[in-house]
Amino acid sequence: MTPNNRRDFLLSSAGLTAASCAAFSSTATAAEESSSVSLVQPGYTILFQGDSITDAGRNKEQTDLVNQQSAFGNGYAFLAASQMLVGHAEDNLKFYNRGISGNKVYQLAERWQTDCLDLKPNLLSILIGVNDIWHKLNGQYDGTVEVYEKDYNALLARTKEALPDVKLVVCEPFVLKCGAVTDAWFPEFDEYRAAARRVSDEAGARFVPFQAMFDRAVEYAPPEYWAADGVHPTPFGASLMAYTWLQSVVG
Repeated sequence: MTPNNRRDFLLSSAGLTAASCAAFSSTATAAEESSSVSLVQPGYTILFQGDSITDAGRNKEQTDLVNQQSAFGNGYAFLAASQMLVGHAEDNLKFYNRGISGNKVYQLAERWQTDCLDLKPNLLSILIGVNDIWHKLNGQYDGTVEVYEKDYNALLARTKEALPDVKLVVCEPFVLKCGAVTDAWFPEFDEYRAAARRVSDEAGARFVPFQAMFDRAVEYAPPEYWAADGVHPTPFGASLMAYTWLQSVVG
């Protein structure tokens, strides 16, 4: 299936609204700037890692199951994986989700051996960062942008040392200005986003521009439509994320 045909198929199978299609089309341009070559090959094991946005209510007791909806939750990771399994049904792809709600970078590191390295992914996708600032703002954490960047760099270096052939995907942390997200988040949150981009560049990872995507999406519907509390995407926001992830990683 060619990239253009796959895009048309994904759009039609997702049953997108006109506004969502417009948001997808404008988002795709930014994503495609860095995604001319697919990172996914037949037989790959693909692992999604992160916090509650990736977790999305998954059943954590079913960690040994591959390509199972209950083990994937109901967020962007499930939507992206399911579309890949439709468009690449012949490729024997294996998907895992190991996102855990509330996690920050150091908590990923604490469980990295079991929840990443032991799974031996061929492609690792990480979305992390919103809790590193959110928990600081509500007094539950005293981290800094510098700690976030240092710990993130160390985590990816550790991963590449253990899995030298792994393909890395760094997803941009994002928020929408509604709900829990107030002016107090800025400009520090933008510094976290910039740090994630530097981490991605340092590791030679593929970068997924989620904030740029949502910045465009609010031209078509208000922030609450995409993420009611400003952090956790609605089904519509998760659909946008899945599409942008696919455009960035697969093309």
